[in-house]
Amino acid sequence: MMVDIVTVAMLTRRILGEENDKAMESPDRDQIDRYITSSVKSAFMKIAHSVEIKADTSHEHVLASLAEETKKLLKIEANIFSPVLSRWHPQAAVLSASLLHKLYGNKLGPFLEHAEHLTEDVVSVFPAADSLEQYIMSVMASVVGDDGLDSLCRQKLVPYEIESKSGMVVLRWVNGQLERVETWVKRAAEQETWDPISPQQRHGGSIVEVYRIIEETADQFFAFKVPMRIGELNSFCRGIDKAFQIYTQLVTQPIVDKEDLVPPVPVLTRYKKELGIKAFVKKEIQEVRPVDERKSSEIVQLTMSKLCVRLNSLYYAISQLGKLEDSISERWAKRQSDKINIRRSMNGKSKSVVSNQKNQFDGSRKEINAAIDRVCEFTGLKVIFWDLQQPFIDNMYKNSVSQARLDTIVEVLDLVLAQLCDVIVEQLRDRVVTGLLQASLDGLVRVILDGGPTRVFSPNDAPLLEEDLEILKEFFISGGDGLPRGTVENLVSRVRPVINLIKQETRVLIDDLREVTQGGKSKFGSDSKTLLRVLCHRNDSEASHYVKKHFKIPSSAPPST
Repeated sequence: MMVDIVTVAMLTRRILGEENDKAMESPDRDQIDRYITSSVKSAFMKIAHSVEIKADTSHEHVLASLAEETKKLLKIEANIFSPVLSRWHPQAAVLSASLLHKLYGNKLGPFLEHAEHLTEDVVSVFPAADSLEQYIMSVMASVVGDDGLDSLCRQKLVPYEIESKSGMVVLRWVNGQLERVETWVKRAAEQETWDPISPQQRHGGSIVEVYRIIEETADQFFAFKVPMRIGELNSFCRGIDKAFQIYTQLVTQPIVDKEDLVPPVPVLTRYKKELGIKAFVKKEIQEVRPVDERKSSEIVQLTMSKLCVRLNSLYYAISQLGKLEDSISERWAKRQSDKINIRRSMNGKSKSVVSNQKNQFDGSRKEINAAIDRVCEFTGLKVIFWDLQQPFIDNMYKNSVSQARLDTIVEVLDLVLAQLCDVIVEQLRDRVVTGLLQASLDGLVRVILDGGPTRVFSPNDAPLLEEDLEILKEFFISGGDGLPRGTVENLVSRVRPVINLIKQETRVLIDDLREVTQGGKSKFGSDSKTLLRVLCHRNDSEASHYVKKHFKIPSSAPPST
């Protein structure tokens, strides 16, 4: 019936024009334009009035309800009236859609200007207004196509920019929420006792709490139906990444520096009588710096079990990051995928809103891996240079190699490894045991080269030292149940050249040191400092005379028995 009515209206308009001998002031399209404008405005006013009347009984904001009613109105217009009117006005649907966009926009404008926070009203209105605008775009695109929509939007529409306004509001929420997350993370770490949750869950409870806090925050973030851009997601992920880094820093906070853990190197002396003057290189003479009581107390509290729980917690943190990333990436893709084409047209440029979120936490991964390495190194150093300082650093090879061998130390190390393996997770076992091996080798080199006046070596001691090194190597390989043989061999290889120097006669070492100090190369691949230290620990008058004459090395008292 409408087709007939409009046809009659157009014919009547022409007949009246001809009877009055007046030329048509405008084509039929302009008349249809006026019909559409008048009827759309009238219909919009009616639904706006109806929504306002129902506002008192509705739990939804007026603008959210109006957006839904406007969308229904446009659907009727696009499906019933526009197909008829398009015979005289090919873009009838475009005109209706753009006019409704403007009419609703006039109502929405003041609300957007005052929207500053994620209130209930904002959460209600923004998605509804954004959905309406997307539907309006789709109606227009159905007429002019995606290619024509871009220019048409610039000509006929002033975008609501819901996404931009919403983004600023979401960012305020994100920043405020992330501050609370950091506070909760710090509290969780500070209250941690570093005891395993259970024999099966060997990490601390704090990292579980951290993940609970972060996952709840992520759930809240994605529960908001307001429009978001990739920038808001990136800001959220950066905040989460920072929270994990803060946790990691708190886990490693009590880990003191190596200099605070390792006893100072004794002053370099030649083997003879009482020491009185400064040694060879001033910068190598370290005054004894006792660890302050606070640090000493912290070191004592870092037992093997608690260090392992710290390591396990760090491993749990990094092992679960992939799942968190996948969850965030999947939820973001699901949220954004159906909006790509609409956003492209509205922004006037092609831009993908589905981004790869797989590398958002690389900063945390780097920080956690570095922290694991640091704690593994500290654990090994603490065992050798703190817990076993007296039997290993102070007494091994004291006075005589044959009287204080390494085998007694290995027995203690076996107990340490048993305790370690009871707590550490399998994935970190080799890393922490490698740290213990490195510290053991550092301790062995320390005793040989910087053992002080109570350590003296002769070429006859070299076979015993080689035997001890072999014992240490096989202990850590443990018949194939320990570290990989290749790893152990590689680490042990740096000690063999030192023992090889012990094997050499004094005259050979003196000649080699003289060659090196004159700018030549050592036949043993050594350096002047190492050669000098080997000579200083020789109970040999020739060596003592040489280092006294050429390097002014002070003498030391003979070892007590």
